Formats: sequence, C-alpha cells, structure tokens
Amino acid sequence: MFGWLAAIGLAACFAALGAWQYGRAEEKRAVKAQAAAVLDARDPVPLAAASDPRRIDDLDWSAGRGRFIDTGPFLLDNQRHEGRVGVRAYRAFVPEGESASALLVDLGWLPLGAGRALPGVPTPQGDVALRGLLAAPPSPGLRLGTGIAPVGEAWLLTRVEPDAIAAVAGLDRPLAPRVLRLDPALPLGHARDLDVLPNTLPPERHVGYAVQWFALAATVLVVALVLTLRSRRRRPRPLGESR
Repeated sequence: MFGWLAAIGLAACFAALGAWQYGRAEEKRAVKAQAAAVLDARDPVPLAAASDPRRIDDLDWSAGRGRFIDTGPFLLDNQRHEGRVGVRAYRAFVPEGESASALLVDLGWLPLGAGRALPGVPTPQGDVALRGLLAAPPSPGLRLGTGIAPVGEAWLLTRVEPDAIAAVAGLDRPLAPRVLRLDPALPLGHARDLDVLPNTLPPERHVGYAVQWFALAATVLVVALVLTLRSRRRRPRPLGESR
C-alpha cells in the first residue's frame, strides 16, 4: 500500500507538471494569435493607452507624437539577435497631451563592444512621430536585487520594471506599465522585430515537455503495476495447498 501511495503521488506530480507545460503552450499560442490579429488590422490607439494598468497583458497597435526624455538609455542585458548576445535599448518617451504618462520605447538590439563595452544610444531630438506595438515588458524571470545599475551615462537592466526604473533613474514622472515595440519599418532605432515571445520557449517546445511529463507519470504507474504483479507471483504458497 505504501508503494502504491508513493507511485500515485509521484505520478500526480509529473502529471501536474505536464498540465502546466501544456497550459503555457496554450497561453503562448493565444498571445501569438492576438499579436497576429493586431498586426493584421494595425488600427492605432493613442500612445496614452499604454498607461492603463488594466490592459497590461493586452496588445495594441499604437501611434502618436511626442518627445524623448534625455535620460538613459536603459539597456536590457543578455538579449540575443541572430545568434549573437547584446543589449536591447530603451528610452523614455513623453507623448503629446498633459495627461499622458511617459513610456519606454524599445529601440531595438545592439551588440556589445570589446570587453562588454555598452553601445551609445543617442537621444532623438525634437518632436517625433512613433508607431508600434504596445505590449507588456519582457518577462522578468528571477527578481534578484533592483535589476538596474548605472554604467556611465546609461542604465544597465537585468529586467524591465517601469516603476523601478522611474524611481531609480530619478524620472520626474511615472512610466506606463506597457512599452512600445517600435515598428521595424521606421528609420529610427536599431535591429528589431515584433516577435511577442522573444528569448522564450516556443509553444511547440512546451508541448514536447508536457508529453515527456505525462509519459513519466504513465511509466511510474506501469512500473508500480508490474512490481505488484511480480510480488504476488513470488509470494510463497501456504503449506498443504495443492499445486
């Protein structure tokens, strides 16, 4: 009985992990489907929509004018592009309108220099027209420390948290919870695309892991059944029992 309880508990854990992996695959498929619909329609909303905390997990095509704040740049470390490791550059942008919150604009990927020297990212001057995809910041992963440190005139990030960035960098206004993924067709910025799941596992990989966990759960139960049948066959017969 103890062996079967242990086997059932272990199988249940493996099955739960498989269900979690499958759920992650479904979540990412939904995100990709939403992104495809938004990018096909490209019906722009104002940049001020980035400041709505209730829509942090939504995707919107957005356009508007404003100016960049001459603070930063904010460089997200350990970002891959075409097999190379570099940084993703962000700058704070203030849309037109007194009620609009500043937001981070993803200007694209840049390679690191010799000895991990950070690249320069000049501040675009004057009134600028932007368009792109409003999306949640990249997944932060493990939250260790503040996630932001000054390096020369730049700020090096291990994760993108708008509230923490505004507080540590001393910005005079809060940052919107969503960031603007700049349209690659614009001449402004650096190497970039509108992949909504960069540097993460694709849905197909999660499905593969789910199948592995479900297979392990089934294997545990099959092994427990085989061991039980073998133990019954080896059990000694009572004295006097007919063969």
